[in-house]
Amino acid sequence: MKELEKNLDGKGMRIGIVQSRFNTEVCEGLLGACRAQLVQHGVAEDDITLATVPGALEISLVLLSMAETGEYDALIALGAVIRGDTYHFEVVSNESARCVGDVQLVTRTPIANAILTTDTDEQAIARMHIKGGEAAQVAIEMVNLLRGLA
Repeated sequence: MKELEKNLDGKGMRIGIVQSRFNTEVCEGLLGACRAQLVQHGVAEDDITLATVPGALEISLVLLSMAETGEYDALIALGAVIRGDTYHFEVVSNESARCVGDVQLVTRTPIANAILTTDTDEQAIARMHIKGGEAAQVAIEMVNLLRGLA
């Protein structure tokens, strides 16, 4: 049996990141952790492109535009949707996740989804460094896995 093993070597990879500006503290924490992990795993700073958007619902359009250029090996979505007093939380959470998944499937570009959906600010802050770093690893691993399948 041939087994494709986890590979976190990011050397030579071009990564695009789309970050929401809403819930700034959390999104900046996600970005810092993500960027640190990308560099730690060999992705050159010059091979990382960051685009910012107003909120989580706008992320998927920019992901789609970036994927369609063919310039990126993988993309990363960073954002934070924190529950409020209205139904808007469910709409934004569900639609942003669905659209990110749709872009990945349509373009066949790996996308690590680190759009946090939490009940409180405290939960988001507690998760931002972990999930930001994990998103970087997921992006690198998926590029290598797909290359191994080719």
